[in-house]
Amino acid sequence: MSVSPLSDPQKLVRPDAETIAYRVRSGNGPNGGASIENVGVVWLGGFKSDMIGTKAAALDEWAVQTQRHFVRFDYFGHGESSGEFVKGTMGRWLDDALAVLDAIVQGPVVLVGSSMGGWIALLAALARPDRVIGLGLVAPAPDFTEDLIWDLASDEVKQVLMSGEIYSEPSEYDDEPYEITMGLIEEARRHLLLRGPIDLQCPVRILHGLADVDVPWRRSVKLIEQLTTQDVAANFIKDADHRMSDDQNIARLVSMVADLCRSVET
Repeated sequence: MSVSPLSDPQKLVRPDAETIAYRVRSGNGPNGGASIENVGVVWLGGFKSDMIGTKAAALDEWAVQTQRHFVRFDYFGHGESSGEFVKGTMGRWLDDALAVLDAIVQGPVVLVGSSMGGWIALLAALARPDRVIGLGLVAPAPDFTEDLIWDLASDEVKQVLMSGEIYSEPSEYDDEPYEITMGLIEEARRHLLLRGPIDLQCPVRILHGLADVDVPWRRSVKLIEQLTTQDVAANFIKDADHRMSDDQNIARLVSMVADLCRSVET
């Protein structure tokens, strides 16, 4: 089955008049949405990524082929959504995800989160336990602002941040650097998860590369230890880095999400 060309996104207007750009594939549940017999899937991208990336596009193609309700969107300051990236925070991006979940997605859902999107998926599942019935996480990065940015920053970088300036960190995945602010670091401390038990009962599936130097795989082991659900499985890929966007790992991602959806459907 061929996938229709990328269309212009729809826009969800937020209370402050900012807009979230999103795209929807209708499923074969009631009213073209999702049901417990055909669970919907929502894609949550990573830090400074957008909804037209390789992994999101692969899941979109799978959704069309399987008539699965699928939603992908861009956070505030990302991709085709409005707002300045440097004004974004974890709380703002979580609110964006919850707004999409509440206003756009119908019925029960599986959240699929990559990197920072894995952190947001976990937070959204805690906030909407009646809606989120499964999590698929790719190189999940809960608490990355504290453990992988702040704690690893040099004294010089910390001084830059504490002075109110923006620290620009070169990115291997984008021509533009990551722009880090003290506001991002401080606000994210309200959403840290790995400091104690994570009270979720839904099934969780994880893909993580052992060659990932950006979000080391042992952080997924720590996440597994903190999750209260016993229905957790992880697939560690020896030669995979943080991108996990080659054909083999894309196939693993689609297979993981398909299997997860089947496991929660009755």
